Amino acid sequence: MISIFELFKIGIGPSSSHTIGPMKAADAFVRSLVDAGFLGRTARVRVDLYGSLAWTGRGHSTDKAVILGLAGEKPETVDPDRADELVAAIEKTHSLPLGGKAPVAFHAECDIVLDRITKAPHHPNTLRFTAFDAAGETLAEERWCSIGGGFILREADLAHPPAEAVNVPYPFANSAELLDVGAATGRSIAEIVYANECALRPKAEVERHLSAIIEAMMGCIDRGLRFDGELPGGLRVRRRAKMLLARFEADRLNNARPPHEIMDRLSLFAIAVNEENAAGGRVVTAPTNGAAGVAPSVLRYYRDYCPGASDAGMRTFLLTATAVGALFKMNASISGAEVGCQGEVGVACSMAAAGLAAALGGSNEQIENAAEIGMEHHLGMTCDPIGGLVQIPCIERNAFGAVKAVNAASLALNGDGVHRVSLDQVIATMYQTGADMQSKYKETSLGGLAVNFTEC
Repeated sequence: MISIFELFKIGIGPSSSHTIGPMKAADAFVRSLVDAGFLGRTARVRVDLYGSLAWTGRGHSTDKAVILGLAGEKPETVDPDRADELVAAIEKTHSLPLGGKAPVAFHAECDIVLDRITKAPHHPNTLRFTAFDAAGETLAEERWCSIGGGFILREADLAHPPAEAVNVPYPFANSAELLDVGAATGRSIAEIVYANECALRPKAEVERHLSAIIEAMMGCIDRGLRFDGELPGGLRVRRRAKMLLARFEADRLNNARPPHEIMDRLSLFAIAVNEENAAGGRVVTAPTNGAAGVAPSVLRYYRDYCPGASDAGMRTFLLTATAVGALFKMNASISGAEVGCQGEVGVACSMAAAGLAAALGGSNEQIENAAEIGMEHHLGMTCDPIGGLVQIPCIERNAFGAVKAVNAASLALNGDGVHRVSLDQVIATMYQTGADMQSKYKETSLGGLAVNFTEC
């Protein structure tokens, strides 16, 4: 079972698979050195990046993430305001506090290798870590894969991921089984997920995590609305959320409120989150960083604009979205490097549509319909970030994903839940479409907008 603790993770931008995953992999490698008794003998560390990580690693701050992870920082606790300062100090002194303790020689320009020639045989987001002793002999070598949404696996475990035996009251592997559980028990999808979560850890811990995720999502929107200026990376993209908010508020005070005002607000919230993400701020994977703005903006729409909105409804939203995200993770992918942006913004839209439909009182069948609609109209979406940065088209793409999610929930709630294409069928289609998609359209910045825009 994929838990809400795994799917919704607090970390830093700009990318879950290129920033959070590599940081976690670097930390895991250091811990393995500690376990093997090699930490004190390590004099140098080298990191080789392959596939998508090599092509867009700089733009996605993979090099920075790897350094932070080797230095003992973790995505959920690292201070984004001092991360750049820490990395700069390591690069200036050529000394890396491995695991936050043992200083080793480190020259980022040669110890982080962007290997764009060697093809990663198993996953497009692959990292190889090598530790050397003072004589230059290899002490340890590990290969890790960042498989999307901040999830990581050792390369050797990709074919057969190690599965912990979990005993949950309501297991499900696809949407048909999920609906069957609901019909047999009379429970909503949110209630099914909540019962499973509480079987794995204390109820109070589940409640704390739900509250922390909501707080982080709303806080990210608020921060994104406060700051302006230019985003890092060289594209000269300026933050717009603060300016847009001022313009919308001026129109509201002048009673110049367009009929599409709610769409503007949805877009505003999503843009605020993804500008924070692009700036390396603290965000929540939902299910990834590149798609981090969709669920929070729809959740904010529910909180601020839907009559009868409540804290319980916001929890229902997240629990339901967890079920949908887990289905995509188990049966397809949430990695842009594997299936394109349909696996990121598309999945986020599907999750948010289901969550909103649930929070507004939809039946399990209507919720499944909303999730299906959300993905059906993202099928084939490529991942082609200009300059390898999570800015164009990623920021605006989240805004459109949020609007589609609300539309999908509305269509589903105005129906009776009966529809021709099932969520399981659209998940399978998404995965097949991703397999057929050329690699240049899957987070390599070798095709699409990334090559047709030539001013960076």
